[in-house]
Amino acid sequence: MPILNTKLPLHPWADPRTARLPGIQPIADDSWITVCDAYAAQMAERDRLIAETPELVHALPVTAMPAALELYDRVLDKLHGMAGFVVDADSVQRPDGVRVALDCDQPLLTLGRLVQEDLCLMQRVGYEHALTAAVLCFPASWTLSEKLGRSMVGIHLPVESYTPDLARRVQRLFDAIRPEQPLWRMNFHIYENPALFHPRREGDPHPKARAGAYMRAERQCLLRLPQADAVLFSIHSYQVPLHSLAPSDLAILSDLGVMQKTN
Repeated sequence: MPILNTKLPLHPWADPRTARLPGIQPIADDSWITVCDAYAAQMAERDRLIAETPELVHALPVTAMPAALELYDRVLDKLHGMAGFVVDADSVQRPDGVRVALDCDQPLLTLGRLVQEDLCLMQRVGYEHALTAAVLCFPASWTLSEKLGRSMVGIHLPVESYTPDLARRVQRLFDAIRPEQPLWRMNFHIYENPALFHPRREGDPHPKARAGAYMRAERQCLLRLPQADAVLFSIHSYQVPLHSLAPSDLAILSDLGVMQKTN
């Protein structure tokens, strides 16, 4: 069964804050970790993926362990103050009632079973930030093994809209992130297949979808981890049937060329 939300928190194709790239905004309420109405279903799928295919959804080289441990502490501290979580010395009870054992030897896998966000660690390598570790259960048309170790330019190599000018702007933004001010942006994808685990290799086709498909939106947050001098890039995925959107939204999407017009 598709894992769906009742609605999207925002329509990024129509909101002026997010319609233009990179569309990054400050987070006013420190909500870089959130819980939505699909929490229980998404977490059950994350539990399954982590248990059955950890090699596909997780990568943590030894060199990135200090950043992962700083993130581990930061997320657990965040969960202490969030409704529905009960944080004890050796485990956390989630809002869906599942209790997860804490394991600081596997910080990203542990966090991946606590929060809906996929957690990607970016660290400066030379002149750019590169993807150095992640727990990525819900990739939207990319593959962790293919992108690990790449710079931002290398990660976005097949994305036409990621121009050299945009790359420079994004790198300046990464350099300027302050620990006390996380940032957010939102993007969207249209898929025929509603599976949240949606990897795709570079060069594989991504056909335009028709009206019987699904709209998937990602709320992406950036948070500086000052001790490790790393940046968290988090991804919270939302999904609704495409037909649940208003006709005005479908018209905008057709005009943008991201879906085929239907009779």
